[in-house]
Order: sequence, then C-alpha cells, then structure tokens
Amino acid sequence: MTVSAATPDLAALPHIPCDAEGPVFREPWEAHAFALAVTLHQKGLFTWPEWAEALSAEITRAQADGDPDTGETYYRHWLKALEGLVIRRGVATPAAIEATTEAWHAAAAATPHGQPIVLPGR
Repeated sequence: MTVSAATPDLAALPHIPCDAEGPVFREPWEAHAFALAVTLHQKGLFTWPEWAEALSAEITRAQADGDPDTGETYYRHWLKALEGLVIRRGVATPAAIEATTEAWHAAAAATPHGQPIVLPGR
C-alpha cells in the first residue's frame, strides 16, 4: 500500500505497524479497516487528532484489561476505536454494527475458500 496525502500522518497514530513503505497488514481485514478510517476522515467524520485520541484511548483501555500489547491486536483496537467514533457521531448504532458483524461471519462461513464474501442485500 502506498501512503498518499489522503492518508493520516502515521507518526501521529499510536503504535501503527509500519515498514519503510508504510502501514503493514497481516490480514486483508486490517487493510480494509485502515482504508475505512481513511475514507471516513476524508468525508469529514473526524479529524486525525480526534482519530489518534480515540485509538490511543482504546489501546489504553485494552492494556488496562490485560492486552499484552505485542502488536498482534493493534487493528482490533483500530476497529473498536472506529466503531466507537461512528456510534458517537450517529452514523451507526451498536445494534447495526452487531447485526452487520453477525451477517459478515455467517457469509464468510458460507463462502467457499478463494471466493469473494458477499453480504446478502448489499
């Protein structure tokens, strides 16, 4: 992935896994979560300082709850912070996020390996 002017100032984001070319993702969903945050920022849902604050607070909460902070859970914190922001901004409800998560898991379980996952009605 190439970092462009549309992406955040990576130095402002706490603990983001990077190499010389930019953010590093272990799984495709991590890249999707990153791209979703960039897109929502571009649409004006939040500023990068607001995002960095939300992500930092989520990481701090997770560490207080015993997360070993080895980097393996970074994008889980990223996703949790993103969910919190869209809920606080009134873009989604907790129930809608839960329903979409359940629909995604069901669709993923029903999709043959190597095929794209398609959510019904989307």
